[in-house]
Amino acid sequence: MHSMTFNKYILCVLYCQLLILFNGCLPKDHRQFLENDTLTINQIATDRSNHLNEFQPQAIESNVPEFPVKGQLDLSVEQAALFVLKYNSNVHIRQMNPIITGTFEKIERGIFTPEWFAELKYSENKYSEISENYDPSMVDQQTFDAAAGIQQALPTGTDIAASVEQNKSISNQAPKEQTTRLGLSITQSLLRGFGPAVNLVSVHQAKLDIAASHFELRGYLESLLADTEIAYWDFVLAVEKITIFEHSLEVARQQLNEIKQRILVGMLPKIESAAAQVEVARREQALIDARSNLKSNQLKLMRLIAPSKEASFDIQIKPVSNPRTEAKPISDLTDRLSLAYQSRSDLNEARLRLKHHRLETIKTRNGLLPKLDVFVALGKTGYGETFSESYRSLDHDTYDFTVGFRVNHFLTNQTAQAKNIAAQTSHQQALKAVDNLRQLVEFDVRLAANEVERARLQIAASHTTRLLQEKTLKAEKERFDVGSSTALLVAQAQRDSLETYVAEVEAIVGYRKSLVNLFLSEGSLLERRGIDFKSLILK
Repeated sequence: MHSMTFNKYILCVLYCQLLILFNGCLPKDHRQFLENDTLTINQIATDRSNHLNEFQPQAIESNVPEFPVKGQLDLSVEQAALFVLKYNSNVHIRQMNPIITGTFEKIERGIFTPEWFAELKYSENKYSEISENYDPSMVDQQTFDAAAGIQQALPTGTDIAASVEQNKSISNQAPKEQTTRLGLSITQSLLRGFGPAVNLVSVHQAKLDIAASHFELRGYLESLLADTEIAYWDFVLAVEKITIFEHSLEVARQQLNEIKQRILVGMLPKIESAAAQVEVARREQALIDARSNLKSNQLKLMRLIAPSKEASFDIQIKPVSNPRTEAKPISDLTDRLSLAYQSRSDLNEARLRLKHHRLETIKTRNGLLPKLDVFVALGKTGYGETFSESYRSLDHDTYDFTVGFRVNHFLTNQTAQAKNIAAQTSHQQALKAVDNLRQLVEFDVRLAANEVERARLQIAASHTTRLLQEKTLKAEKERFDVGSSTALLVAQAQRDSLETYVAEVEAIVGYRKSLVNLFLSEGSLLERRGIDFKSLILK
């Protein structure tokens, strides 16, 4: 009868254990709060509209060319993007962050990894004992205890432990005895700490941190790529200015020579040469500044794109990308805003942080509950004088079975209440932060689009101004040739003409730079440059 009862207990406990193991090994929690519309890093470049493909350079090649160590570097804006992603040391540093963050999920999941344990203990007691005849006697007892087993915490809030124990007792007052026990214990949380929804919060938060680190890396790479392109176009502008100032200096010198010739033949007074000489000096000053500015811009560009160990700042860069392009008006602002809401890395990262805080509230709310556990312990014991006899006697009807409940709760659970208030407040704060960031994203896109439109209109306006100023300069020269103007007025007209040339080039380059900022504000710069972000994530 006892054997049948024991077998029923065995079957009942094994069934509970299998059920708990099945629930604890679920791959994910299927609660709805874990399934929201937050984009993953694999989804951010999808659903692009065809009209957003303008101004897209040639796709980035998979093989990055080697960076030269001397001589001249013929550099396009596409190559600059390649070099910065391959050689920039800050990129290599930032690429390690997702790897470090990825280890946290394994750390959190390690809590639910089975753990084996073993214990070996020896004790010796010597004491006085009174027999039934009231005769005192000395008891000398030695005990050897050994135990080994395996235990595991499950996401269901269950602690399972299976063990085998061996006890050997030697006494001068009793025969030698050895005891073997096979035990199984299960403790299940019923309130605080119950279910995967609570116990897997840290695991889900670690997974969110991984995705957030990807978005953080993406945002940094986009910003760095934008800085590189802007530095490239600043360098192109500096080269264009050198050409303009060299030409203007040559024109000013020719004008000075013509005036000197006229002075020699008595057509002009000597005082007329002063204005022409001043203008030559101005052009020389401007050319000195332009060359210095060119060197500074080259150094800035080299700092971004060159390998840190092999970089030679004496390399001469020759830009080969033409800044002049067809300037189109912005007529799809609504679509660009939608793209930004979907693709901006900082906004997606903020959404993940919001979800992180939301998970935290689940854990803190559960912490307010009392601790209520049900526990079951089952053992099978064998006795004998020797080790083998104790194991063979496990077939006997001896067993132990324990079941019960354990409850405990703080009289004033201030710690849990404070944590819950902090988590709830942080969640509300993160929610407002997402709303605020969404508004900032719209502001950034609208501001960048406005700048693109301004730069586009400036190209046409500066071109018209330059043409009119050329006519003014030509007319002033004609008046000077017939004696109705002065060298000073001609010099002023030349100076104004030079400024219109510079202004037109600045407008063209400014349009290119404004496009880069627009693509950056949309969160689409990597895709527009043909760069697959997933290939930049270190495994």
